[in-house]
Amino acid sequence: MKMNLACIIAVDGYSSCGKSTFARLIAKKLNFVYIDSGAMYRAVALYFLKHDLLSHGKPGQLRLKNALGDIHISFILDATTGLQETWLNGSNVESDIRGIEVSAVVSRISQIKEVREKMVGLQRNIGEQGGVVMDGRDIGTVVFPKAGLKIFMTADLEVRAMRRYQELIGKGMEVQLGEIRENLRMRDHEDENRIESPLRKAPDAVILDNSHMTIDQQMEWFGDLWNKIEKRHEH
Repeated sequence: MKMNLACIIAVDGYSSCGKSTFARLIAKKLNFVYIDSGAMYRAVALYFLKHDLLSHGKPGQLRLKNALGDIHISFILDATTGLQETWLNGSNVESDIRGIEVSAVVSRISQIKEVREKMVGLQRNIGEQGGVVMDGRDIGTVVFPKAGLKIFMTADLEVRAMRRYQELIGKGMEVQLGEIRENLRMRDHEDENRIESPLRKAPDAVILDNSHMTIDQQMEWFGDLWNKIEKRHEH
């Protein structure tokens, strides 16, 4: 079945830019399905941590192949919150995958070729019907290079660190701002320099630097952008 790429919106960018919040609101505005690709990699990272597959730096090829075959990721809508939550092998892991322990290893996990191949396949399967907003690091460059709209998000490191700090504190986690800042700095470096699907802005992506923007201002920016796109398609 041919993918309806015109109805796919790809939101890529740096960690803690607010991609997920932004993408969720876009999906709600357009009545599209939202898929958090980063949560998928976090779920794999959590599985590897729980099964001690990182004790020697990187899983052996046979252990890795077996592990990936045992990993099943799905998204289930929480009727109370109205948000899609991440489930791993039948368990809700939405809170577990957001912790600093998973954040510290997820970039390393996402560099593994076999992991990326499995996740990209899942993402393409999910998006094949169109009407999807998907955020991540390589959605517009690798997963859906012909997506109808590509947005690349960025923000100052200090701003991103503070946002992440406030998010985790709000969830009752004990974290240090300096630790989060260093974690983000390392993730930026790893994401930009990994061999498999490094973080890059697609040539046709629209840049959104939201360092000094509220979420309402970001949505106003998107509304203007979407109106221009719709007008172009009318002619």
